Amino acid sequence: MKIVGGPASQLLASRTARALGTEPVLCEFNRFPDGELYLRIADEIKNESVTLIQSTPTDSDFVSLLQLIDACNEAKELNVVIPYMGYSRQDKRFKPGEPISARAAARCINADRVFTVNIHEKSVLGYFPCPAKNLDAAKLLGEYIAGFGLESPILVAPDEGAEGLVKKVSSGLGFDYDHLQKTRLSGDTVTIKTKNIDVTGRHVVLVDDMIATGGTMTESIKMLKDQGAVDVYLACVHPVLARNAVLRLFNAGVKDIIATDTLEKSESILSVAPLIADALKDLQ
Repeated sequence: MKIVGGPASQLLASRTARALGTEPVLCEFNRFPDGELYLRIADEIKNESVTLIQSTPTDSDFVSLLQLIDACNEAKELNVVIPYMGYSRQDKRFKPGEPISARAAARCINADRVFTVNIHEKSVLGYFPCPAKNLDAAKLLGEYIAGFGLESPILVAPDEGAEGLVKKVSSGLGFDYDHLQKTRLSGDTVTIKTKNIDVTGRHVVLVDDMIATGGTMTESIKMLKDQGAVDVYLACVHPVLARNAVLRLFNAGVKDIIATDTLEKSESILSVAPLIADALKDLQ
């Protein structure tokens, strides 16, 4: 199987190829003087089984993925791995005339099958014109956190909706877990605290599928520290970390940020390559 990494996922593609005992295919990425993207797969892929790995955090990354798919039109089999799928949160129409952008993006993916990693809304998988499977990095996160050696840690979801992920991260590891609950005391006063477990004297790991601007996490870190947490860590699958999110989080007192390489940032200290490699091995 040929592993081809797009411009946004070169490191992850290389790690996945290594996990499969092969080398990643070399690609050229450039821009024309007018700003248009140019790419070229520098290897023979005709009649080969090919897997493209490319996250799409920006519009340009999405166009690069479409170009890669077209460049593989003579492949015997084409798998597309989108570790982080941009527009996947735009999965509903709230006002007349709005597009369902997740559907518009998914419909463009012409492949034999698609893999995503902890996609924000699983219903988006139904929009792809081919079989699509979501891979879950929760176990990888849990095992990494367990390796920290924290004494009596508690895993906390920022809201009730993320508690399912936290439960899966803690599964089999014996971690306590809970979620944060907002209580409005007055028109302009809101408290945020864990619903069931006291964090006093505990190491807390806030867990979510992604951290975007860090606004909710910033307030949560401050309040958990005020409530007596020893240290507060953040763990996520997708480190979007837009604008000054990292500065805001560390100013709030976060001890460290643990993230995977679905998006290749300096905080991406955990790789989902084994997860992707296992899924590809199952195809053989």
